[in-house]
Amino acid sequence: MMASTCCLGPLVLVALGLSGAWIGNLTLLEPYRPFFITGALVALFFAGRRIFRPVQVCQAGEECAVPRTRRLYKIIFGIVSALVLITLVFPYIAKFFY
Repeated sequence: MMASTCCLGPLVLVALGLSGAWIGNLTLLEPYRPFFITGALVALFFAGRRIFRPVQVCQAGEECAVPRTRRLYKIIFGIVSALVLITLVFPYIAKFFY
């Protein structure tokens, strides 16, 4: 239930007749952007440290010891890292598209 709360605010505004262009002007959280960026990078650092640790550190029955699972985790980590990088860089390159 908590995962859907991020979408509830914009959905209510659209249901009230406010367009996406107006919603784009909501900059209430902009001052906290550096904290969100720091949190995302710290989370990626710890996730990467855990995903790319040597196989010898894993116990015999753990998921990180299975090669197929390790490969899947690395692929998902790469996709998430790319999405975070795009999200971080987008505000700086968006001015070239408008």
